[in-house]
Amino acid sequence: MKLKMLVAGAIGLLIAAGSASAQNYPSGPITLVVPFAAGSGTDGVARVVAQKLGERLRQTIVVENKPGASAQIAAVHVAGAKPDGYTLMMTTNTSHSANPSLFKSLRYDPVKDFTPITLVGELPFAIVVNPKLPVRTLKEFIDYAKANPGKLSYGTPNSTSLVATETIKRLADIKLLQVPYKSSPQAMTDLIGGQIDFYVVDFGSGMSMLKTDKVKTLAVTTAAPSKLLPNVPPVAQTVPGFDLTSWNGILGPAGLPKPIVERLNSEILAVLADKEVQDKLSTQGFQVGPSATPQEFAKYVVAQRDHWSALIKQAGIQPE
Repeated sequence: MKLKMLVAGAIGLLIAAGSASAQNYPSGPITLVVPFAAGSGTDGVARVVAQKLGERLRQTIVVENKPGASAQIAAVHVAGAKPDGYTLMMTTNTSHSANPSLFKSLRYDPVKDFTPITLVGELPFAIVVNPKLPVRTLKEFIDYAKANPGKLSYGTPNSTSLVATETIKRLADIKLLQVPYKSSPQAMTDLIGGQIDFYVVDFGSGMSMLKTDKVKTLAVTTAAPSKLLPNVPPVAQTVPGFDLTSWNGILGPAGLPKPIVERLNSEILAVLADKEVQDKLSTQGFQVGPSATPQEFAKYVVAQRDHWSALIKQAGIQPE
């Protein structure tokens, strides 16, 4: 009985300490880890959100880029951080939806090792090719690739670029050579320079080039045309049934106290409802929302993991 009372007392003290900590949160700078390089679509979204969130929380939010290993470096870092609300992660389907099916083993569990805070939104992608290629449409590119099997290359700085291209390859029955990259900006630079021929780029990192003659924009990966690129057709017009977008969300390490999670969720949703923020994100092609509670986002993460598993199997990608 005395042991039970001691255990109960200890638990009560821990709960009280956690509650007090949550009431004082945040009392210092917060680090928002991004699994991709500066200049990537996720990085752009993170910096817009971090600035406004810092204003609301009256604390500095530092965006820290930890690119590499298909977002695994950042995911492992955040999963191992102290669950106190001062290390968070703005991530995408790469780390939490696709990696479980792209790799035979991961040093983190996308569900058990994280506390979901909120969904931020979705980021569409576009297909671009080197402007020197003698093609004007996706159909013409597919025909050109069939006439030159194995001679054209494509860049893959993230899982969406990889899965989208592999799906097109399989459905269109073409052969392309994969060139892995650590970051989207480097892949775009090499496409413009002619080091690669084909690239599925996110609007955030590619928008400044998509309307220029430095690249040829052949299609968007969404089922419907984008308002930002109204004259660019969806992939589905050439490859029926194709529809692919990337999600962005914010998570913390597992065990994040509920009051901190609820505070962050409430403040981030308020940031995303701000028209100034929405306007800034829309120029990057980013679609905010829909709003989600931590519980809804947790279910979304699991559902997206299963969805991307099916996409990867359909694309015929074997785990490394």
